[in-house]
Amino acid sequence: MPIKESGENYLETIYILQQEKGTVRSIDVANALGFSKPSISRAMSVLKQDGAITVDAFGSIQLTEKGLRIASSLYERHQFLSRCLKGIGVSPDIAVADACRVEHVISQESFDRLKDFVARKGFVLPE
Repeated sequence: MPIKESGENYLETIYILQQEKGTVRSIDVANALGFSKPSISRAMSVLKQDGAITVDAFGSIQLTEKGLRIASSLYERHQFLSRCLKGIGVSPDIAVADACRVEHVISQESFDRLKDFVARKGFVLPE
C-alpha cells in the first residue's frame, strides 16, 4: 500500500531528526511536528505496518530500507525545491512551505528534468 502524504511527512521528519540526533523516539517526532503523542503513536503504528520503520524495545525508531528510500527522496526534493523558489525571489518561509507541498505531488520525471534544467543552465541556488 502506498504511503500517504502525512506518512511521508513523518518519514521525512524521522530522517531529519536522525541526521541531527542519531536516535529518534516518538516524543521527538511529536515535538518536531507539534502533534500529540497519541497521534504520533498511531502514525508510527501505520508506518510500522507498512514496513517503513521499526521500533525497538526502547522506543527507538529506525527507518527501514523502504522508509529511508522514501524519506531521503522527499528530503532531496524539499531541499532542491526550496532553494529553487528562494532563487527566484520567493521569501524563505513561503519557499519552504510551498516546497513541502510540492515535494509530495511532483512526479519523479518532472523532478529529474527540473534538476537537469537547473544544472544545464548553471543556475546557482541559494542555501
